[in-house]
Order: sequence, then C-alpha cells, then structure tokens
Amino acid sequence: MFTRLSRTLASHASLFVTAVAVLTFFFPTLFNWVRGNTQTAILGIIMLTMGLTLTTEDFRVLARRPLDILIGACAQFIIMPCVAWLLVRVFHLEPALALGILLVGCCPGGVSSNIMSYLCHGDVAYSVGMTCASTLLAPVMTPLLMQYLAGEIIEIDAIGMFLNILIVTIIPVGIGCFLNYTFSQRKSFPTIQALMPGLSVISLACIVGGVISTVHDDLVARGLTLFLWTFAVVFCHNTFGYLLGYGVGILAKFTTAKKRTISIEVGMQNAGLATVLASTFFAAQPLSVLPCAISCAWHSISGTILSSLFLRWERIHNS
Repeated sequence: MFTRLSRTLASHASLFVTAVAVLTFFFPTLFNWVRGNTQTAILGIIMLTMGLTLTTEDFRVLARRPLDILIGACAQFIIMPCVAWLLVRVFHLEPALALGILLVGCCPGGVSSNIMSYLCHGDVAYSVGMTCASTLLAPVMTPLLMQYLAGEIIEIDAIGMFLNILIVTIIPVGIGCFLNYTFSQRKSFPTIQALMPGLSVISLACIVGGVISTVHDDLVARGLTLFLWTFAVVFCHNTFGYLLGYGVGILAKFTTAKKRTISIEVGMQNAGLATVLASTFFAAQPLSVLPCAISCAWHSISGTILSSLFLRWERIHNS
C-alpha cells in the first residue's frame, strides 16, 4: 500500500505540492513548525532519499562519460545564473526577490529531474550523472556564484553557505549511498527504496508549506500582483533554462535522448535547497524565499509538461 502511495505521489508531485501551497495560504499556521533547523533537516531527508537510490553504477557514469558530464555541469552553472542575473535587471526586481531568483539560479539540478528524464525517454544514466556532478560541485559553486552575482545586494557569507550546503546535501547523499552499498542485498531494501520518491515529495511539500507560512502576510498585504510578478520571473527563468539547455545539446551534437535530458537538467533546479539557504542566510529579507517556493512547485509542473511535449513530438515524428 505504501509503495503504491509513493508511486502515486511521485507521479503527481506537482499537484500535491501545489495543493499544499494553496491549503497553507488559507491556513497559514499549518506549517509554522517548518522553520530553521527543522527545515534544514527536512531538506537533509530529501537528499538522503536521493542517496538511497544511487548505486555504484551511477557514479561510474561520471568516470565513463567525463566530457558529457563536463558539458552538462558547465551549462548548469553558467546558463541558469546568467539568466537569473538578466531577469533581475529586465524585471527591475526589488532586492529580496532578486536574491531569491539568483539563489535558485546558482543551485544545482533538481532531484526530480531524473524522474522527468525517465518519463520522456531521455538518457536516465546521464541525468543521474549530471545531478550527482552538480550536487557535488554545489558547495563550492553556489557560494562563489552568489558572491559574484549578489554581493552588491547583500553581504554573502560564502564560508557559512559552503558548510551549510555540505551538511544538507553532500553528507546526507553520502550516508544514503553508504546504506545502499551496505544493505542493497537485503530483501527488504528494494521496498525501502520504493518508498523514497513519496517521502521526497512529502518533504518538499512541507518546505513549500513552511515558506508560504513565512511570507503569508506579505502576500496578503501586496495582493495578487506580487505573486504574479514573481511567478513571471520564475516562469521565464525555468523556460529559458529548458530552451538554452536543449540548445547546448544541439551544439554538442547529442542524441535526441541526451538533448532532452540536458534540457530538463539545466531547467530544473534544486529549489528546495535554495529555499533553505534563503531562510538561513537572508532572514533579513523574508521575501527572498518566495521565488524559491514558487520554483519548488512550478519546476515540477513544467517538468511534467515538458516531458509530455517531448513524448508527443516523438509520437508525431514516428507516425
């Protein structure tokens, strides 16, 4: 029953996260408990679930396909930060919102991108390899990029951010990989792995709910305009990521499956990590978490839509 529930949640992650966000808007006290260390621990659980699903074969991809991984990592940490920087200026964003979208742009690829690559017949091994590479690089790249792009808005605690990302991403992923390597032969372990996608979706929904609770009063005070303006920035950032990622695949002469994968990997960010970092390091700018929370929900929705479009194009092309 629980494995079926996990599959259902993974298949409808965007609907579930969006539903929790809407519910929290009307009942803002529901997720008041998702603050500070609790929020950090929940993100750690998400990263642990990622580690539990990784195998030694997934890491061998990094060694066997170094050029592909290098192209993907460069695209990830060049395209999304640059697009975010341009959007901040085009939309003339206030400092808090600018910090949020820049942080989303500087974070590694999202965990659910692997599921989207599978759904659209992409190169799943490459997707996992790119996610691993960008996650491993994040403790260094994210603080450095934020220091460069957002240093004029607010003082960036690069060392603190490095340690925080290390604690909430690399260590939980490492623990998950160790448990996978140690207990993978146990009969019950595949069942535990099957529960991880659902647990990850529930954890992400809790983080989004916590953010909505935090910014609820600002959303009410400034009305629909604030939400729509922020959503427009998130939509453009995400969409340009998909398009430019696919363009990199074309320039690199990738196969169709790999082009789909790099498009999804570049466009979908670990917005959950961005949310935790914004809450921790930009607490003086509470609205900085709003673009992160919207990205959490929208990236799942858009990833599902893009996967469907890829499959529809494939059917039309083959018919």
